[in-house]
Amino acid sequence: MNKNYYAIIMAGGVGSRFWPVSTTDFPKQFHDMLGTGDTLIQKTFTRLSQIIPKENILILTNEVYNDIVLEQLPMVKQEQIILEPAMRNTAPCILYASLKIKKENPDAVMVVAPSDHWIEDEVQFCANLQHAFDFCEREDNLMTLGILPTFPNTGYGYIEYDKLDSRPIKKVKQFREKPDYATARKFIQSRNFLWNAGIFVWSVKSVLNAFQEFQPVMYDHFMQGYDVYNTTNETQFIKENYPLAENISVDYAILEKAHNVFVLPATFDWNDLGTWGSLHEKLDKDENNNAVVNARVLLENASNNIIRAEGKKLVVIDGLDDYIIVDKDDTLLIYPKSKEQDIKKIVGKIK
Repeated sequence: MNKNYYAIIMAGGVGSRFWPVSTTDFPKQFHDMLGTGDTLIQKTFTRLSQIIPKENILILTNEVYNDIVLEQLPMVKQEQIILEPAMRNTAPCILYASLKIKKENPDAVMVVAPSDHWIEDEVQFCANLQHAFDFCEREDNLMTLGILPTFPNTGYGYIEYDKLDSRPIKKVKQFREKPDYATARKFIQSRNFLWNAGIFVWSVKSVLNAFQEFQPVMYDHFMQGYDVYNTTNETQFIKENYPLAENISVDYAILEKAHNVFVLPATFDWNDLGTWGSLHEKLDKDENNNAVVNARVLLENASNNIIRAEGKKLVVIDGLDDYIIVDKDDTLLIYPKSKEQDIKKIVGKIK
């Protein structure tokens, strides 16, 4: 394997739309959401380790999840876990991790990938990632992997690329916010829009150049600790200084400002597993389109539901269509799938 290849697995999210399974104490990336025997972060680590040395895969997460990461990924050493003392969106943590990688290997090329996505064709994923690595090793560019949209999804951001660009890797024209349905339909019809999967590839040199140019205050802020990165004094510096960083995504911070951003239309199946409905799409289903995870069921006049329980509990349902039914500890959720985006609001009310 190429010793210059690195990965940052983003594992600090809460996944509140998957409540009550995903909670602040134990978010969805640490659950076996698909019923396969592996948690989402375990599947992500295994996938990336097919092309990246295991010792070069870093886990970026909140400090409260440190022990969970070590338990679920026993092959990972403590120094591979980059801990955020506060949640500041994706730009500060990517900058911080990139500086740590630069200090270890200034020739590094890296992928930034979410910990909780579903990718089926891992051979194609690795082929796409290799293509992106090759591109970013040769040139000073920032790259993202875009997903060919299959329907007008209003829950994803979109990447617009140049229609006239016939190369496999396209020049990005602009990033577009999550659209309304009518706008999403226009994007699909235009045939030069991709879903933004939040998978980024670049050399450590290129991404740090971009931060230095477009986020000089943040860059200087984290550069103050460069001498102590990868040493025993790093923790104290980060504890004191990380919370002072601006709360901003890497998209806003550099990608929407830079002129050297490219996208590779991915050739693998992808799902962000952002909601119970998206999980329902990827699970095996019965003849009435019901998906069942970890439960015994007796279903009458029930269709299009996702049913999840613990301990092989018997769940009896009659007369429900298109519902989310989840039993977890002392909580039972029975909720219309059509309103799944509101689950996040419910969690806020309960708190």
